[in-house]
Amino acid sequence: MHGIYSGDMTNTASHPLRTLGNSDLALTPIGFGAWAIGGGNWEFAWGAQDDSQSIAAIHRALDLGVNWIDTAAIYGLGHSEEVVARALKSSSHKPYVFTKCSMRWHPDRTIYRSLTAASVAEELEGSLRRLGVDTIDLYQIHWPNPETEIEEGWEALARLREQGKIRWVGVSNFTVEQIKRVQAIAPVTSLQPPYSMLRPAVEAELLPFAQAHGIGVINYSPMVSGLLTGKMTAERVAAFPADDWRRRAVEFKEPRLSRNLRLVELLREIGAAYSVSPGVVAVAWTLHNPAITAAIVGGRSAEQVDGLAPALEFRLSGAEYARINDFIESNPA
Repeated sequence: MHGIYSGDMTNTASHPLRTLGNSDLALTPIGFGAWAIGGGNWEFAWGAQDDSQSIAAIHRALDLGVNWIDTAAIYGLGHSEEVVARALKSSSHKPYVFTKCSMRWHPDRTIYRSLTAASVAEELEGSLRRLGVDTIDLYQIHWPNPETEIEEGWEALARLREQGKIRWVGVSNFTVEQIKRVQAIAPVTSLQPPYSMLRPAVEAELLPFAQAHGIGVINYSPMVSGLLTGKMTAERVAAFPADDWRRRAVEFKEPRLSRNLRLVELLREIGAAYSVSPGVVAVAWTLHNPAITAAIVGGRSAEQVDGLAPALEFRLSGAEYARINDFIESNPA
């Protein structure tokens, strides 16, 4: 990753691997997020996706030093896990593989949610099979839903870990109260919340709690599902495919969209001094928080991965971080 910056080098450093919570997983500051590569034709799709491009994207991320991949059974209704498996089969790299349970699907592709012990065990077997591995490095409850079943689901994860099918267990999208409920059963290695400059809510309670309790945090959507990459325009948003879930997302709609695209211009200006994209600046903003272990960064092609790879090393100065926060405060949504 060295020698890719033409600008002032003060904002770059070779950042050491970061240990995730109470685990022995030493992570690069960014990991490959495999949501969008699940492809189209399901409720939370990003539109159609070419699998060969997805595999090239994963290979490029691994070649550049990224050492973990985050996916979920529900992404593409099993398809993302299958694509990850194909990419790993044709690569000499051996990254950590993280996946998630709780969201399931019927034969007609409609989604339902379950955290019963039997369902969790069945989901794990499906993920092991699709991923072509014997053990999942980090297995996460994707959503605390149905909430009445989170204790049963967590107990099941703890038992499956004792059987050696899972190395570490984590939660995603949980509140502090929900984490406390499952912590009483077995330790929580990690938390996966949404966190970005447009969605900073977890700073108030969740991140301080995780930090105080030694829980690792891998945040998702640091670039708000592509919005802060520098590639998004009002025209492109208007042209999203019918099955792109972002059509329904508030940050992609007016009046927020115009404000968000102005924010991207500020990120572009800050990044230009170091020859990095707005998306890299957006990721660095999340990594500035000491509670964050690492950020999930998605890529749908090798070119996208190349553009975001500097996020492995680029960091914001205190002044640049403050400048972004000032803009957000003075331009409320």
